[in-house]
Amino acid sequence: MEDAHAMLGDLSLRTIGLSSLAEIKSPGRAFRRLCRAVVLAVFMSALVLVLAAPTRARAQQTQQAPDTIAQRLLACAACHGPQGQGTDNDYFPRLAGKPAGYLMNQLVAFRNGRRRYPPMNYLLEYTPDAYLRQMAEYFSALRPPPIAPPVTDASPGMLARGHAIVANGDPSHGVPACSRCHGPALTGMEPAIPGLAGLHSSYISAQLGAWRYGTRTAAAPDCMQIVAASLTEQDVRAVAAWLASLPIPADPSPVPHGTLNMPLPCGSERP
Repeated sequence: MEDAHAMLGDLSLRTIGLSSLAEIKSPGRAFRRLCRAVVLAVFMSALVLVLAAPTRARAQQTQQAPDTIAQRLLACAACHGPQGQGTDNDYFPRLAGKPAGYLMNQLVAFRNGRRRYPPMNYLLEYTPDAYLRQMAEYFSALRPPPIAPPVTDASPGMLARGHAIVANGDPSHGVPACSRCHGPALTGMEPAIPGLAGLHSSYISAQLGAWRYGTRTAAAPDCMQIVAASLTEQDVRAVAAWLASLPIPADPSPVPHGTLNMPLPCGSERP
């Protein structure tokens, strides 16, 4: 037991820079050794902190994401794709390349509850117009590589009927051609008429149904409500199938404002 106490005593003494109990009997020398040990310990601690500071700073810089609109809108990627190109989910639309005025109108409609989809209504509820406009302009400017359309299971007859309505309309029922408003390449028109390429048939069918039954509305005069109400259920499916089968144009940019002679007064013609 005495040997153990001696070992502990020697260890404690060495920790503060004293080699033996004999040095305690010489206070001056012991005090000088103790001071040197304390100074050395403080110096080493300070050196460790100084050397570690750049490492901590680099770690903090690495962990902090860039504060850019692109980084913020990565939150939209899960539903709309990392560049707004859409995903394989039938009900989440492509955003990239659509007119900024159209995207702005939709964001405002979701925020104000005029267009109903709870996740979007919730996310945008308190977002100011200025930030919504930044979002719209960001997605409008994106030009991701075109993705191939999904393989359709629609019959040839259904696709032919859809093509006929998109290209020529149905005058007997007062339905104008889709291309009259959305352009010959169906890429839309500035400032607020959307492109139709790159959308899934289920999404198109759902939106036409929403206009028909008044659960989706646009600025008055609401030309899409008028057109959709004039389509039969079978025509809605045919138009949706045909549009979904089309490849996205190499340049999906909307045509300039005034390029198309609109067949109906349309509030969506303005942002």
